[in-house]
Amino acid sequence: MTQEQVAQLALAICATAETLGYTLSADAAELMADDLAEFPAHTVAAALKACRVELTGKLTTGAIMQRIHAADGRPGKDEAWAIALSASDEFDTVLLTPEIRQAMAASDPVLQVGDKIGARMAFMSAYERLCTFARAEAKPVKWEVSLGYDQARRVTAIEGAVRAKLISQESANKHLADLRIAPVTVDGQAIAGLITGQVSTHASEKTKAKLAEVRSIIVESKIRKDRQKRKEAQRRRVEIYLRKRKAREAIEAQGLKVTP
Repeated sequence: MTQEQVAQLALAICATAETLGYTLSADAAELMADDLAEFPAHTVAAALKACRVELTGKLTTGAIMQRIHAADGRPGKDEAWAIALSASDEFDTVLLTPEIRQAMAASDPVLQVGDKIGARMAFMSAYERLCTFARAEAKPVKWEVSLGYDQARRVTAIEGAVRAKLISQESANKHLADLRIAPVTVDGQAIAGLITGQVSTHASEKTKAKLAEVRSIIVESKIRKDRQKRKEAQRRRVEIYLRKRKAREAIEAQGLKVTP
């Protein structure tokens, strides 16, 4: 905001306070206006209007900020978690914010070992922290398309995102352009065989070598994940054993008998 806009905002804050039944000093209004100057003027104006309608107490910077954040377009933590779970389906096309994507990176290792509750807690903690940082820097919400393999779902998701004004029509056209049907080559059939299991024997030597490399990567990845799951299961068994032993020792220290 310009200095003139900040001055006008201070006047609007004073006027809003009066509609709530009390008088706010000019100095206090100026301080609040300075705190809110990093946000667009129309956003702050909408937040002040919401305060005039909803508030029953005194006007504070926190009350105004709360309404600015609620209107910034970022989904709540529960909705964000639902989006993150949808994004884990590689066939689904979903719309993500950078905060959701980064929070997924924090929760994915926990989710991979089967702890869905722990993953949800890790995600929400990271997501709220990331949103707080983004809002403190007055970053507007930004939606990104995470493309899935299912082309029908891709079209539906992208068209829905345009209707919801999450992405522009130009951005949607770029993503939809990838769906143009091209002739299926022998090499293309061989690559599709990775998904269908129907391996073509007529692919070029270069493609065969690449497919062998991809299969090797897939197998190694599965082995690493299985090994990690076993390690995590072993770690949990050890933790449970140690907790039980500690509890048993504490009971015995009190002179009580432990029932086997």
